[in-house]
This record gives sequence, C-alpha cells and structure tokens, in this order.
Amino acid sequence: MTTEPLTVETPPAHTLTAERLRAWAWHRQGLDGSLAGHSSAEVFARAGWARSVGGANPYLALFARAGIRREQVDADVLALRIYELPSARGCTYVLGAEDFAWALKLGTDSADVFRVLGRLGVDRGELTLLEEQVLHALAEAGRPLDPKQLKDELGDSVRSLGEEGKRQGASTTLPTALGLLQRDGRIRRVPANGRLDQQRYAYTLWDLPPSPLDIDAARTELIRKYLGWTGGATLKQSQWFSGFTVAQSKAALAAVGAAEVPTADGNALWMLPDDVGRLAVFDVPAEEQIQLLAGTDSLVIQRRNAGDLFTDGDGDATLLGATLALQPDLPDHPILDRGRIIGLWQYDPAGQRIAHWLFAGSTPRVERRIAEVESWIREDLGDFRSFGLDSPASRQERIDALDAANAG
Repeated sequence: MTTEPLTVETPPAHTLTAERLRAWAWHRQGLDGSLAGHSSAEVFARAGWARSVGGANPYLALFARAGIRREQVDADVLALRIYELPSARGCTYVLGAEDFAWALKLGTDSADVFRVLGRLGVDRGELTLLEEQVLHALAEAGRPLDPKQLKDELGDSVRSLGEEGKRQGASTTLPTALGLLQRDGRIRRVPANGRLDQQRYAYTLWDLPPSPLDIDAARTELIRKYLGWTGGATLKQSQWFSGFTVAQSKAALAAVGAAEVPTADGNALWMLPDDVGRLAVFDVPAEEQIQLLAGTDSLVIQRRNAGDLFTDGDGDATLLGATLALQPDLPDHPILDRGRIIGLWQYDPAGQRIAHWLFAGSTPRVERRIAEVESWIREDLGDFRSFGLDSPASRQERIDALDAANAG
C-alpha cells in the first residue's frame, strides 16, 4: 500500500495582505495567548530565542507570552533549563536546553578568530595553552571567577595586544580564549547576581555533551526553527538573522523543504510546508490582543521588519526628528495589537510608570495592559533597561518626547 503525498494549497497572493501576515506572525509567536501556562523552554521553542544584550527583553518576552514572573525565569536559568549563550551570528540569545549544544556551533568560526589574532602576532598554540590554563584556574578555584580574577590568576599568560588589538576589539588574549571555551561547551558565563538584565559575569566549568550535528546540519536546524518561529520570512530576512551566505541559506531552505509563497505586496516568503496549509485557513482575530513588548522582541528582531508593523500612516510620524518607519531598529518599545504597532513606550523609574504614546488614542484593553506591565516592572524588575548601558538618565529625553507626543 502506498500513501499519496499531501498536497498543500498555497493561499492566493492577493489574500496575503500586510494585515493578515502581521496577525499570522503574531499568532506564530504565541502573542495571542496560545502559550499561556507554558514553561520558559517551551516558549523559546515556539517563539524563538530571546535577544539579551544585558536588557530586560527575555523577561518581558516570557511574561507577555506565558505570564512567567522573573523569579521563575531566574530559577530556570540556575537549573540550566534555559540559558544565555552565543549562537546565531555569534550573538547572545537566551534559549532552551534542547538547543544548547548545536546552537553553539553557529557562533564565530574559529578560522576567522585565528585570522584576526594572527595579524596581531598570536598563534594557535598560544591560545590553546591559555585555554588549558583557564580551565585549570577554574578547577583550582572551585567556584566561578570573573575576568579580572582570571586575569590576576593567570598573570603573564594573558598577553596585551596593544592599541592595534583595541582597535580590532581584542585588547588581550583572554576574551578570545574565554569565547572559544564557551563555544565548545567547556565553560559558561554565570550572571553575577543571577539576573539576565545586567552584564556582569563570572565563568565556571561546564561539561556540555557535544552535538551530533555537523555545521551544515546545524544550519538546517536553525532555518527549520526560524521559519517556524516567524511563520515565514524572505531570504534576506533569514540571512540577516542567521548570518548565512546565500548559498548556505538556499541549501538549508532546500533541506527543510521550504515553499516560496508570493504575497500581496509582491514579495515572497519562505515557509515550512505545514505552515502554508495553516496560513491558508488562518483568519485575523476580530478582537483586540494588546501586548507591550521590548524593541528587541523576537516578533521584531527575527526579521528586523519594524517598518512593516506600522499602518495607516503611523510609520510616517516623527519622534525627536526621526521618522518611525525609516529606522532599522525601534528606538522605543512597541505597543501592539495583533501584530500592528499602535504606540510606543519607555519605563520611567522616577515616576514608577510607563510613559507612552498611542497613535490613535486608547481603549480599555490598552489601558489595562499598560497597567499590568507597569505593575510587573515595578514588582519584578524595578526598571526596564533596553541593553546593558541603558539608564534612566540616558532615556529621559525619549520619555519626555513620548509624554509630549501623547499629550499632543
């Protein structure tokens, strides 16, 4: 007995409007309530890894989708159910344990690392010796050590690379050794106070079992997951997120059987076959679904398409002299309804409030969600930083501008 292959009907291009695709991506991201009650690892498996950069995005990503509070997130990090690791493009993301080993393969290629260091007079043997000395120092200490403690312990084994090294982002040989060890799963960074929204770390030994996937299989796995997280993306968008070449991207898309689906605006999205069928029967929800997200949330950062999330001319508005839709990355955090950006926000710790600008006025659901997130920030975080160097003083101008725009 043979089984006929499943035929998936592609939705007509004219039906795949911007509104429908925004709502579809919103649904795939679990921002419609479909991830309520799920664990941190399950959220990241469905919606994608959370960009960290020392900001509060991972916390809000989990709170928005599943109502998970900071205490639980920190406990999940401590138990290694989720963790912050270098992965796609060598950037740090918070991801679930099932992805740890193979995701580390996606970091900076060691050949590129040694090419840069070679120009600075550092050979592979020197780095290998330093790596072993780092492992020995951590084993002897029996506890996590921060970079300064490691440098003091290792002494002259850590070499200064002078002004030229500083210009190339490598002032000493220690960060490179730490990066290589972390990529191989032999050490990991430990948040200094157990929180993800800061950038003070120590390092501890780790014995992560290596992934059975080779680099090509790891690239294929990333594209499979990425298309599932986004619900579909252009080739250029997938390249931006993954850092893959055109050839690598096309090979991975072919390996997962991705389908090219034309849309109403003339672009084409690459999608997983099952998602093509799901999109064909997907309808935009009739009622509001309001969320406040970080500007680096997966909904925005995975495709870096914030300009597509504005509508009705909202993106043509300006704030502090810049047109909203023309900026590659959102300067403020978005307020959204079913995937459409309807306003912007920042947290004002002095007033313990959310300063916001709603383009077309408020509704009861918008006001309720703002109050819920405001209360959560006060109780769980104390402040909402976008990145490691963010501070109340650095964002005051934007807080004032949002207040003024909302009042006007």
